[in-house]
Amino acid sequence: MTSRAGGAGQLLAISDLHIGYAENRALVERMRPGSDDDWLLVAGDVSETTEDIRWVLKTLAGRFRQVVWVPGNHELWTHPKDPVTLRGVARYEHLVALCRELGVLTPEDPYPVWEGPGGPVVVAPLFLLYDYSFLPPGRTTKEQGLEYAHGTGVVCNDEYLLHPDPYPSREAWCRARVAETERRLAELPEDLPTVLVNHYPLDRHPTDVLWYPEFAMWCGTRLTADWHRRFRVEAMVYGHLHIPRTTFHEGVRFEEVSVGYPREWRKRSGPPGQLRRILPKEVGTA
Repeated sequence: MTSRAGGAGQLLAISDLHIGYAENRALVERMRPGSDDDWLLVAGDVSETTEDIRWVLKTLAGRFRQVVWVPGNHELWTHPKDPVTLRGVARYEHLVALCRELGVLTPEDPYPVWEGPGGPVVVAPLFLLYDYSFLPPGRTTKEQGLEYAHGTGVVCNDEYLLHPDPYPSREAWCRARVAETERRLAELPEDLPTVLVNHYPLDRHPTDVLWYPEFAMWCGTRLTADWHRRFRVEAMVYGHLHIPRTTFHEGVRFEEVSVGYPREWRKRSGPPGQLRRILPKEVGTA
């Protein structure tokens, strides 16, 4: 664990930038901190290609005091339009190396401590994946869930593009990541609260509002359902669902910080691409 001064800045967050869309790329080009001491948490789904991921993280790292990144499923895809053809763990490690070159923190680095307003808190970037345990009602196995999803036509592209190599399955990779991350979090000082950053929510409740409930299978794991209580969580930051909002679960704040696709954000009342303030707390936030 490392400590870095936060000064008078803010701990900000964003996710699901999806800059393959020109409108979303323009949002990143306009993105700026409010002060020289602001940190930015990027909770995954920057883009599908390594070139785009590098451009976004290099751009943001040049503007913010510290950028912290966690992978989404789109970064882990082995996509036909990306000349980098690495799969699974090798692709993830390639992206971690890219981040280290740019000074961007990842789930493989010592967890930093935010010492700015609202701190000190440990900022823990996580990479956990999912294990198909968020099953549709009435289904008790992954196979039943996938059969139902294929029947409705709502199937995540991960089934075709996100490879778990050398693990035998995505859920096996998920379980390995959960076990190692749980060990690291348990070793944190008990007197420090945490901000946990993951592409997927740590609890299933945010998926209750999905238009297509079967998509929840690709949205997390039941193995982390008590982490917001166990690890003194000040805020749980996630994306993936493209439903930006603040919710509270068992007294803990969950922040969904997605931008999403242009067809989605055009329907919202506020301006797109606004950074969400995690710390200090917004006025009126419990």
